[in-house]
Amino acid sequence: MGTSTAAPFTGAELEAIRAQFPILQREVQGHPLVYLDSAATAQKPQRVIDAESSFYATANAAVHRGAHTLAGEATELYEDARLTIARFLHVDENEVVFTSHATEALNLIAYALGNASLGMGGAAAAPYALKPGDEIVTTELEHHANLIPWQELAARTGATLRHIPVRDNGALDVEVARSVIGERTRVLALSHVSNVTGQVSPLAQLVPLARAVGALVVLDSCQAAPHVPLHPRELDVDLAVFSGHKLYGPTGIGVLYGRAEVLDALPPFLYGGSMITTVTMEKAEYLPSPQRFEPGTPRIAQAIGLAEAVRFVDELGLDRIAASEHAVAQRLRDGLSVIPGVRLLGTDPAAPRVALASVVVDGVHAHDAGQFLDDRGIAARVGHHCAQPLHRRLGATASLRLSAAVHTTAQEVELALDAVAGIRSFFGAGGSTP
Repeated sequence: MGTSTAAPFTGAELEAIRAQFPILQREVQGHPLVYLDSAATAQKPQRVIDAESSFYATANAAVHRGAHTLAGEATELYEDARLTIARFLHVDENEVVFTSHATEALNLIAYALGNASLGMGGAAAAPYALKPGDEIVTTELEHHANLIPWQELAARTGATLRHIPVRDNGALDVEVARSVIGERTRVLALSHVSNVTGQVSPLAQLVPLARAVGALVVLDSCQAAPHVPLHPRELDVDLAVFSGHKLYGPTGIGVLYGRAEVLDALPPFLYGGSMITTVTMEKAEYLPSPQRFEPGTPRIAQAIGLAEAVRFVDELGLDRIAASEHAVAQRLRDGLSVIPGVRLLGTDPAAPRVALASVVVDGVHAHDAGQFLDDRGIAARVGHHCAQPLHRRLGATASLRLSAAVHTTAQEVELALDAVAGIRSFFGAGGSTP
């Protein structure tokens, strides 16, 4: 993540932030909850919970086209949520599409490109059609949601799927990328931040390679959204996705950003009401973005909740969030790296990173390590984190992941480090009991 020039939150400010998260008041296994699983899903401040609940209690109605008061109020709230997200991203409203989650957003892109490859969408979509001999490039560190859709698209279109490899330290190999991304590359799909190592991808080096050959750039920003500014235009990407539930928002809501000219050219992914202009018994004509990609009843309450989460983050300031998380992240990684028998995944010293770290505990399965922490009230993630190829590349089948958030304290990190230090001794694999 790098060192921010902004001031970290003071102790009093951090306590005030923590007080906004009701779940942090509970106990687990007789211990105060230490929540270090924000990379999987973030906890929600009360204002987000209230925003979603208030909609259902006071303004619940179907959006768009309704002539009654509640429909008008619901529509205003829903479209105001879109405007809030657009401002957060520094883009236009018609470039923001609401989906059920980031996984759906990535599938939407892949299937829309597949539909274009079938000749759907006419002349406007033709530049995005794929054919045998074309290449889709992704990376070895991707979450499965940004890998499998491209595998399927390649299989449907005859395109070739290639990938940028990862070095031993978890960093993408930029030098090899220069030979992987070439004249046949039509799509580059990559993660903004690895959900296993926390390392930020070198976008400033990789995106220009795709731009030089006219490839479409798709960015998975799920792990970046709570930690670093998301300005897709500045990053020069065509399409970007993130999920609401990792950004202190509700589950069941994702965001797809797309350059207006790209979204308006791509054929739809799902079909139904609310995304059409004219329908006959023989054919239909579709609205421009974002409506063409939001058929049916949209995620109204969830969008409203996500907008409130974005306001929460904006009010705190991503620069101050980054400054506060930097010290926590550094202590977490430094502490983990000196525990005997614990191997940190992703050790590139030059890479900026966000506040998460994954480790392999020698002689102890990751699930057992996670249970050991849970017995002490510490919530952490275990498994391959939907990134099997990266784990395989780094010589691991599974790992224990600790991920911090805006509300994480230095004391919580120390409790987690003490617990990790005691895992191997408890299971008879060595080490010392805390």
